Amino acid sequence: MTRNEPQVTIDLAREHGLGEEEYSSILEILGRTPTFTELGVFSVMWSEHCSYKNSIAVLKTLPREGGVLLTSAGEENAGLVDIGDNLAVAFKIESHNHPSAVEPYQGAATGVGGIHRDIFTMGARPVAALDSLRFGSPSDPRVRYLVDGVVRGIGDYGNSFGVPTVGGELYFEDCYTGNPLVNAMSVGLVEHHKTVSATAEGEGNPVLIVGSSTGRDGIHGATFASEDLSEASEDKRPSVQVGDPFAEKLLLEATLEAIETGHVVGLQDMGAAGITSSTSEMSARGIEKNGAGGMEIDLDLVPMREKEMSAYEIMLSESQERMLVVAAKGREQEIIEVYRKWDVSAVVIGRVTADGYLRVSRHGEVVAEIPAESLVLGGGAPVYIREAVEKKPDTPACEPSPDGAVDLRSACLKLLARPNIASKRWVYQQYDSMVQTNTVTAVGASDAAVIRIKGSRKGLAMKTDCNARYVYLDPKVGGMIAVAECARNIACSGARPLAVTNCLNFGNPYKPEVYFQFKSSVEGMGEACRAFNTPVTGGNVSFYNESSLTGTAVYPSPVIGMIGLLDDIDHLTGSTFRKAGDAILLLGDPELTLEGSEYLVMQYGTPGRKAPSFDLESEKRLQELLVDLAASGLLGSAHDVSDGGLFAALVEKAVMDGSNASGFAIDLETDDKNGAIVQQLLFSEAQGRVLLSLDAENAVQVIEKAAGKGIAARVIGQVRESGATIEVNGNRLLSFTTEELARTYENALEEALHLDEIETL
Repeated sequence: MTRNEPQVTIDLAREHGLGEEEYSSILEILGRTPTFTELGVFSVMWSEHCSYKNSIAVLKTLPREGGVLLTSAGEENAGLVDIGDNLAVAFKIESHNHPSAVEPYQGAATGVGGIHRDIFTMGARPVAALDSLRFGSPSDPRVRYLVDGVVRGIGDYGNSFGVPTVGGELYFEDCYTGNPLVNAMSVGLVEHHKTVSATAEGEGNPVLIVGSSTGRDGIHGATFASEDLSEASEDKRPSVQVGDPFAEKLLLEATLEAIETGHVVGLQDMGAAGITSSTSEMSARGIEKNGAGGMEIDLDLVPMREKEMSAYEIMLSESQERMLVVAAKGREQEIIEVYRKWDVSAVVIGRVTADGYLRVSRHGEVVAEIPAESLVLGGGAPVYIREAVEKKPDTPACEPSPDGAVDLRSACLKLLARPNIASKRWVYQQYDSMVQTNTVTAVGASDAAVIRIKGSRKGLAMKTDCNARYVYLDPKVGGMIAVAECARNIACSGARPLAVTNCLNFGNPYKPEVYFQFKSSVEGMGEACRAFNTPVTGGNVSFYNESSLTGTAVYPSPVIGMIGLLDDIDHLTGSTFRKAGDAILLLGDPELTLEGSEYLVMQYGTPGRKAPSFDLESEKRLQELLVDLAASGLLGSAHDVSDGGLFAALVEKAVMDGSNASGFAIDLETDDKNGAIVQQLLFSEAQGRVLLSLDAENAVQVIEKAAGKGIAARVIGQVRESGATIEVNGNRLLSFTTEELARTYENALEEALHLDEIETL
């Protein structure tokens, strides 16, 4: 035991989140009782957040290599995908849920900062950001406070850092009241020969810490993210880091310039678990690649902004805007000078070794000496397969009222005003989506965001997606739909889906029903990814998204982030109507039910018992058709039918482009004259459908192309300059002015959030 450190016991290990079996494993690995610093190192590296001990066995069933991938999933800080012309895309999505629940502004801001660092430590320049956000009911004052803080945190950090936020999603469900989900995605571009590995190799090579100084903020952030939220979580605000986007901007530019010197051997962000994770993971990768490796560091050399920090605190600090660099021996001063030029600290704190150990000293005393591989996946870190037991949703089944008993006009307007359906303009107007001048599509102008790849005719499409309600109702089908809808949005923009990153947000994995949701949704995701040839590059698992405040877990929320490639930017397809007189076509003919729909929740107080109907093979052919049609130049617009069903999709096509709102006239056909058939026609969220608009003279050709792919296609109406009418079998059913549709759609979210009443809670 080193000086001034408590004696390590099984009770102290339990306080650090380690089980008795895990503590016994540590004793066996070390051959002795760990020091207090070593206990802290094991506690964070073996936490769920860092070790994936309850998820890795399941994650390995996903398609994780091959195709366009330049690295296998989990090999590096982020996924790397070849897009031709010596260019690669680095991209990744991660969660910052627990920090955002207790400190929404900083939690969200540092989530953005952390995910961007994962990208530029690959040598890639971040070119776009997306997010996926989930909150409780906006009628709850604390939820409104969380929404306000999270949105401002994302906007302020991203805008200051200078990377456009180009897309995302926002959902409200009661299950997220005590545990919001904040997932951030970053996308970067890099030339193949400029990529950098997160590997420590080359015995004697110096190890540098670069960036901000180290403080006590964020200590045990990794373990905090590996436990349920409770009222006591408010006391863990020190586990939430504080970000500085201007410091990160300097760190970005300095790092990319340092890489240009050719003397950077390895590079890793200090994210969760700070110095501990970067030193141990880089060392373990070096051993895996070369059969020998390790690292020794002297904590006395680490720049600190607080006095008398212990070795335990320095190793576990999650202070932001820091990275670990392995330099070529003898060339470290050149790298230091680059960082100094950008007014960024760069200090040698150790060296690469060849004995397989992570060795840490403080005040001339060795405080930790651990086999590096024992701290990481594939080494000594534990791997568990938990019990999985299916538990059917406890939501009541629903038999919708006959159409004649429902005020359909009122229901349509009420649906448009639902926060899950209404315009998210209030959110995305706070984000700079055009900085760097590469963004081709304004937010909402296409089903996927598209940025221009300068120096070429190519475009890069990107999207995040997941309807967690579907996953709750049927985990496997819901997991498939999450991938399929993301790919469908990419295809609607005209791009070919390439690869996936994911952020898997679930409750406590020790609960058999939660583990079943996790395992089944990953199975569904895997099947869909194989069908679309979109391998998984990596991502993040966030368990323990439960709150004692509500007594429930969140809906299982496997958020998908996807990129796609547009070979010619001229093939980009927008989502909104283009001109009056265009024909409106509907692609796809799935079974229409109201199961899982927003309308069913609104009108009948239940999501039903099943996910919407879905056919994976048909979905694949639909997406191939969309990419072909975009390249043919026949389309004016394409927009998928998803949340809110056909009615919501029509309104979005008409009014989402606020400066060019239009109308539509629709005539739907049905042989069924009884029951809730009109409700199904208007509000079903059955998958595999897309609304097109195009010159009327091209309709026959498009229908023939669709038939060649085995996809049903039919003209259902035409675009008008203004006003909206819906007929069924030639009989007028509904009519609206464009103004009332736009007013309802655009203003509802701000009204629901009562923005003028938000207070700091």
